[in-house]
Amino acid sequence: WSLRITAYADRLLDGLDHIDWSDSLKEIQKNWIGRSSGVRLGFFTETGGNCIEVFTTRPDTIYGVSFLVLAPEHNLIEQVVSDNFRVSVNKYCKGILKKSDIERQSNTKNVTGVFTGSYAIHPFTKKKIPIWISEYVLAAYGSGAIMAVPCGDQRDWDFAVKFGLDIPNVFENTDVNSGANVGLSLTIINSDFLNNLTVPDAISKAVKVIEKRGLGHSKINYRMKDAVFGRQRYWGEPFPVFYKEGVPYLVETDQHVELPKVDKYLPTKEGDPPLARASKNDWNVFRGDRMEYSTMPGWAGSSWYFLRYMDPKNETKFVSKSKADYWGQVDLYIGGSEHAVGHLLYSRFWTKFLYDRGFISFSEPFKKLINQGMILGRSSFVYRIKGSNTFVSFDKIKDYSVTRMHVDINLVNNDILDIAKFKCWRAEFSQAEFILNNKNQYLCGFEIEKMSKSKYNTQVPDDLIEQYGADTLRMYEMFLGPLEQYKPWDVKGINGVSNFLRKFWRLSHDKNNKFVVSEVEPTDREYRVLHKCIKKITVDLERFSFNTVVSHLMIAVNEFTAIGCNKRKVISELTILLSPYSPHLSEEIWFKLGMKASVCDAIWPVFNEKYLMEDLVAYPVSFNGKKRFVLEFPINTPSKDVESMALSHSKTKQYLLGRSVKRVIVVPNKIVNIVC
Repeated sequence: WSLRITAYADRLLDGLDHIDWSDSLKEIQKNWIGRSSGVRLGFFTETGGNCIEVFTTRPDTIYGVSFLVLAPEHNLIEQVVSDNFRVSVNKYCKGILKKSDIERQSNTKNVTGVFTGSYAIHPFTKKKIPIWISEYVLAAYGSGAIMAVPCGDQRDWDFAVKFGLDIPNVFENTDVNSGANVGLSLTIINSDFLNNLTVPDAISKAVKVIEKRGLGHSKINYRMKDAVFGRQRYWGEPFPVFYKEGVPYLVETDQHVELPKVDKYLPTKEGDPPLARASKNDWNVFRGDRMEYSTMPGWAGSSWYFLRYMDPKNETKFVSKSKADYWGQVDLYIGGSEHAVGHLLYSRFWTKFLYDRGFISFSEPFKKLINQGMILGRSSFVYRIKGSNTFVSFDKIKDYSVTRMHVDINLVNNDILDIAKFKCWRAEFSQAEFILNNKNQYLCGFEIEKMSKSKYNTQVPDDLIEQYGADTLRMYEMFLGPLEQYKPWDVKGINGVSNFLRKFWRLSHDKNNKFVVSEVEPTDREYRVLHKCIKKITVDLERFSFNTVVSHLMIAVNEFTAIGCNKRKVISELTILLSPYSPHLSEEIWFKLGMKASVCDAIWPVFNEKYLMEDLVAYPVSFNGKKRFVLEFPINTPSKDVESMALSHSKTKQYLLGRSVKRVIVVPNKIVNIVC
């Protein structure tokens, strides 16, 4: 089974303009879909018996074609290869077909290919051009054959250089001796009716001439292929499909098929999937001669699961139309970019299909998407002398030929390997020998990279939770850096967060750990600190700047600690602000404040603008640019009044030292500088 995602290619591309996703993720999907406009053009073989079709987006370079290249899987290879070259062609193709498409595309340094011994006729010049086979041409893209233009495509140029093929130039003022020219701001030459045209104009004219002469036709190609939608395994959604005399039929729409019981989750002796082990009575629905043995892939459920959350107890529909209309799209999706062409693309396709069928009223699943940065780990390495079981300290490896190996970070402390634990780690190392450094220690190398079990650099949270508590770990993770950025994991700063939470606790607890809050009304100064904090945290949460929220909380708690504020109205608001980061501590303080409902249900604080205005401004008073003391004035005090009061202040005479005042510079609400 397969799903026709290709039928939605254009809509999947157009829909990217209407969702708030990162440009990088959109670009990944655009490249995966791979829409390209061009022409399908035929090259007849020299004998005239076969026509090799190619797809090109650059018909303007038709006069630069000097050879054709077929993919090793191309269905015309048997017909076009000459008998003298059949053995070498078969050997080459057999070797290449063992590689994946990714391996073939990434093999850019090692140019390979084989000549078929045959030629095609150029549709315009009527010259003979050789037909080659190479791994860099893929059967899955275009027609599986290309017209090679070495002056305009670097891979064609590399191929031509490797095998000594012609490199005709069709671009004005360019040199084909050093490489291909891929720019679009060039002028065409040596190309008959295309001469002196710019590339865009030449493309347009070439298409018209090709179609007029019946040599080909314009076409839009897509790199994306239909999605294979079946797995030969047990776990997965069963298909509502049965077979009767070998023909598949759909089960009635008012019935759902459940996975039947099987004795083993293994294929049968005949090689059929595990579902073939089920008897007729094992199925809750059985029709025809047998049920479908394949199950749906994992992305079947992951493509639409968010809809089920809207109506999880509905026994007749996956979601009612009214509830889907009420909830609408997912407002915010936070996930890794590694799902860009898997889950995220399929989910968009699935949603559009459901929209077309009238089940839901929106055609995009996720309105806004943020790719969270990965938490990176600090890997440790040991260095094994090649061909031995001896390990060399990192600071001595330059004297040996070694192989670098990941080692479990739990066996390393401050880059020093615990040799006894290492020998017990794996049996093969029980008799290992070590060349230590001058301090008689084994120093490990390190590198910051993705956390992975295979790299032995994962951080188990249990130990940190045991030592610091879950709230501290939670808050520290948020404090590591901006949400979208990759962040190396480092526990060195976790003590600071732990100390902050203790300081927060002490705002409402005395030295005997007794809960104590004051019922006195906060002062204007205390309200200013509180409401400044409310505003900054509210704004930063709405723009997903989670790390800076921790900074704002720390600044506010430090200020309240300095002035000894433990007033109920302040503590209660601060506790709500802290609760998303430290829910356990916040919940406990909240109940000690006498609240009955959870802090999670509390109304989010709203800042009052009147407390965000400063009543007084501190003016540093400088003499010849050197700060000497500070004066406070009401905000927006006229500059003349500031100057007069600064000159008449008792300390001014002290710092003038009998010198006369030449001038006074007052920067409103900023500074006073007395030049003497």
